[in-house]
Formats: sequence, C-alpha cells, structure tokens
Amino acid sequence: MLNERIKQLRQAQRLNQVELAAKLSVTKQTVSNWENNNIQPSVDVLERLADLFGVTTDYLLGREEIPRIGVEGLSDMVIQHLRLVILDLQKQEK
Repeated sequence: MLNERIKQLRQAQRLNQVELAAKLSVTKQTVSNWENNNIQPSVDVLERLADLFGVTTDYLLGREEIPRIGVEGLSDMVIQHLRLVILDLQKQEK
C-alpha cells in the first residue's frame, strides 16, 4: 500500500522520481525502491513524505482511506471558502 500511495501522490504532483528524491535528500534509486516495494522509508522520511504531500502518515500507510487536507495557517475566511468549494465539487461528483 505504501509503495502505491507514494507513487500516486508523486504523480499527482507531477514530480518524477529524481525531483521527489531531491526534495527529500535521497537518491532516485531510493524512491524507485520505495515504489517497487523493495525497501520502506524510515520513520523520519515517512513524516517528511506526509508533510510534502499534505497527507497523514496513516494515509500513506493505508490505515485511512481518505487523504486529509491541512488548513493550518489559513484564515477562517479561506477555510470557509475551501469548505464551500469542496461541497460544490462533491455535488458535481453525484
């Protein structure tokens, strides 16, 4: 699950393996090994992956199915606007 989530999130941000590796100060081969489920990232790197992608470590590990969006540091007005946008998008999906 972790390997799939890393790959999906990397691709969603339009990053290649080299770019993700640079952001995390690891090698491209390390990212490739994560995505091929050959090795697992350390706890420290797992936390940095979660921060980079804006998800929880539980989401990365497959312990929760819905990624959470962090709104820390945003004003109440912006948070309310985001809620309205999300509600609108949910209505369009139905």
